[in-house]
Amino acid sequence: MKHPHTTPKKRLLTSALLLALAPPLAAQVADQTQTQIQTPYSASSDDATELDRVTVTGIRGSLLSSMNLKRDAQGVVDGIVAEDIGKFPDTNLAESLQRISGVSIDRSQGEGSRVTVRGVGPDFNLVLLNGRQMPASSIEATNASNSRAFDFANLASESISGVEVFKTSRAATATGGIGATINIKTARPLEIDTLANVGMKAVHDSSVDNLPKQMQGDKWTGEMSGIFSTKTDDGRFGIALSGSYQERDFGYNEAAVGGGWYAFPGGEGPLANAEPAANATNPPGPGDIYSIPQNLIYALNGVSRQRTNGQATLQWAPTDTITATLDYTYAENRIQQRRHELSTWFNQAASQTSWTDGPIAAPTSYTEYAGCFNPATEQWTASDAMGVCPAGFEIRPGDLAMAGAQFATKNENRSVGFNVEWAATDSLDFEFDFHRSSAESGADSPYGSNNVIGTAAFARGVTNVDFSGDFPVLSVMLPPGQTSVSPSEMMVTGSSFRNSYMKSEVDQGQVRGTFRFADYSQLDFGVAYTEVNNRTAYNFTQRDDWGGFGGGAADYADDLWIPGDISQYFDQFSGSGNAFGQFYLFDFDRLRAAAIAARGGDEAAYLPPDNFTTDRRTTEKSKSAYVQWSNTWDLSMPLSVAAGVRYEETDITSSALVPIATGLVWTGANEFSVQFGDPDFTTLRGKYEYWLPSLDTSLKITEDMVLRASYGHSIGRPQWNHIQGGQTLDSFAGYEGGTGSQGDPGLKPLESKNLDLSFEWYYGEGSYVSVGWFRKDIDNYIGTSVIETSPFDLTTPVGGAYFNEAVANGCAVGGTDFRNCVRQYIFANHAGDPGVVVTGTDTNGQPTGTISGLPGDPAAIFRVSVPINRDSSQLDGWELNVQHMFGESGFGLSANYTIVDSDLTYDNYNLGDQFAMVGLSDSANLVGFYDKGSWQIRAAYNWRDEFLSSTYDSWRPNPVYVEAYGQLDLNVSYQVNENFSVHAEAINLTDETMRSHGRNERQVFYATQTGPRYMLGFRYRF
Repeated sequence: MKHPHTTPKKRLLTSALLLALAPPLAAQVADQTQTQIQTPYSASSDDATELDRVTVTGIRGSLLSSMNLKRDAQGVVDGIVAEDIGKFPDTNLAESLQRISGVSIDRSQGEGSRVTVRGVGPDFNLVLLNGRQMPASSIEATNASNSRAFDFANLASESISGVEVFKTSRAATATGGIGATINIKTARPLEIDTLANVGMKAVHDSSVDNLPKQMQGDKWTGEMSGIFSTKTDDGRFGIALSGSYQERDFGYNEAAVGGGWYAFPGGEGPLANAEPAANATNPPGPGDIYSIPQNLIYALNGVSRQRTNGQATLQWAPTDTITATLDYTYAENRIQQRRHELSTWFNQAASQTSWTDGPIAAPTSYTEYAGCFNPATEQWTASDAMGVCPAGFEIRPGDLAMAGAQFATKNENRSVGFNVEWAATDSLDFEFDFHRSSAESGADSPYGSNNVIGTAAFARGVTNVDFSGDFPVLSVMLPPGQTSVSPSEMMVTGSSFRNSYMKSEVDQGQVRGTFRFADYSQLDFGVAYTEVNNRTAYNFTQRDDWGGFGGGAADYADDLWIPGDISQYFDQFSGSGNAFGQFYLFDFDRLRAAAIAARGGDEAAYLPPDNFTTDRRTTEKSKSAYVQWSNTWDLSMPLSVAAGVRYEETDITSSALVPIATGLVWTGANEFSVQFGDPDFTTLRGKYEYWLPSLDTSLKITEDMVLRASYGHSIGRPQWNHIQGGQTLDSFAGYEGGTGSQGDPGLKPLESKNLDLSFEWYYGEGSYVSVGWFRKDIDNYIGTSVIETSPFDLTTPVGGAYFNEAVANGCAVGGTDFRNCVRQYIFANHAGDPGVVVTGTDTNGQPTGTISGLPGDPAAIFRVSVPINRDSSQLDGWELNVQHMFGESGFGLSANYTIVDSDLTYDNYNLGDQFAMVGLSDSANLVGFYDKGSWQIRAAYNWRDEFLSSTYDSWRPNPVYVEAYGQLDLNVSYQVNENFSVHAEAINLTDETMRSHGRNERQVFYATQTGPRYMLGFRYRF
């Protein structure tokens, strides 16, 4: 049966009619609206620290409001305020946050998604919505998600009125944010005048032009947003409806060593053991470290996204002292993706290489010769550099792989909350708040959340990659007499259909109170109960026929294959035009149907399973209480102090459905897979409690100068996999063994002791400079201890009786195609024996199949990662800010620079597992603008220095560094009249590319090309 794949597009006009009365969850700051900074939760208050009353319109108004938020806050607080009702400074909320000093973002598919604050990664920054803890969910391609990080790509920026970034810890602030606590604010109808707004945009993402026609989406897509808010004449009852709908079609192309790099000490590994001896130029010597690639992939990705946001808010103030608020928020982000690849896999048979200088050596050129087979002696050897085999040997070309994928995912966020504010007396206020929120991510297609159908032509001879430039240039020598790959050579090989799922739910009740002793002194107090239920799950269906199956190429009609040249889609990288690029695209549904037919109608082979074999369920129940005293002394230099303490107690129950491994199977020359039986749940428990003191002081040196000092403790909870209830083995393994992980719910959270000092000078209207220094001493950092173990009594065929017999009969260890030689010997001599299953033949007439580990074979070694509280770190840094308005000219600028430093950096010379701070980098912003009369123009440049993004590549301990990246964005708007404005935007105006590398810059991991994005739109205010 053919499953339809529905893409929800072309609905903009219909959506416009449905959403015209709804807003971008609107601005909380409007004409003559006051903003209070009492706690991150305040909606209204008589607090003595309330901000100046400002009218927020345009760029100047937004920057002025953000400056006032910083100036009048308790502790170090930065933020962004909407330029007008429903008009946030950037299209993407994360890209707005990166304009704040100390905040950096991770980009996914060319768009900001997660934030790092002051060098602390996304998992340890807490996100609130109107003061309420938000759940977070995400999915991974080949496993269950582990992350607590909130994905800002799920929220449209038009929905937001303002964002507060609390960088110093306070007793009144919820725990979980070591880097920062980020509070996203939306509107309340009793706080704004009656209004109705609507806005629409047309979006052209130029990256769609850089894809084959079969993968391109629409050239232009649409966005719309709206707001309707009203209240009764007496101000007692109000209702606000808001919403936005956005479509975007785009692409991104990447060259990648997706399987990672194998690292070896000089004098060991493939260069030392190759037969015939490797032809190496400037080879690494003893004492050096060198790496060779697992594979090279050129990939094209076509993506369609639909993002829907909405909120309904009801407010009722039955008396002057009571205000009740009921609100519901919904966000949905649906993504459909198509992917096509050209790839080559290497066998660690480094035939001819050139190298950079040590001590960290990387290949500038890497070549593997073609495999040659002698059918009479059943021996393998290598060709020469021209692909010619010795006498008596036949060329046996490798696979030129061309995989394809088609899948879809959906992320949904829901939150319903009820809040009551009660001014019990002139001196005593209470606030009662409860919310139930959820975040859910999973598949949105019958084909799963991620998949791949492998296809290949076995026509690859001598293969070379030039790594000397930023772009890895592939060269492939086809068999003698062949100038191109014919569609008649193409066939389906292996496949994998995967389902990843995550759901996180938060139930939270809070009671807060304030008692004012006097205008200058108050006591804040509160209690809260928070329950977080998190589930992450995963399963997959995989067929490991990487050498082909059935009748091979004969099973597939030539018209299934659409010819193309993949190298032309990387034109922003120098040298890409010299790459081998011939490949074939295909219609995923048609090819899937053909593959099912070739398997005799086995449709289940090309669908993900309905159940989950990895299923982790964790419940965190937290009780908290706080008290905080604030006082201001009206001295010659007014001094304000806020001192408090917070108590936090958390109980953890973690259950995991652990797949019971039953065998390790050799499925291809370089591929092993773990076989699983029936899974079972195991449950573990943990508990911790903390007292978290805090102290904020501010000294008003003059009317315009403020000196601040803050000290406080904060905690950050471990990732979900760190506290999982059982041991999980990864389904993919390698020649050397496999990997796995296990958790410990008894882990302690990270604890940070935070010190901040800052000086701020507000020297003019909308103008200021500030210098801040911060330090964080972080204990209980969760490192990874890797243990080598043989779980479930698994054995490996490597080194077993069949394997050793093959070696004794001519398969030379370290020789070209050694592993394939062993496999073919076993198939030829032991087919049908225990553990040996022949499934067919490849195009060279060689058997394909699986070889299992048997009792008596060597124990299979798995490197199992175990989290432990073993590391402490110290990081410190500087934040420099300047904002200047050039009088009444309309011109202004805003700039900041953040310097972050830590002693926990990655040691590239160490091949073992190690702990290092990820996400640590300097960053800078420069914004120039003009805002006068009807015109508003803003040019914003953001730069982030190189940073460590991971301490593992695919499954080996290797660093992954994201190289420095800068991006220029431009916004222009024109106010036609009081109610109507038009605007244009350009994102990534200079078409920047992104790149990541390993221990050496020549060890590319990803080289990614996206493209500029252009938008034209209007806003109308009724």
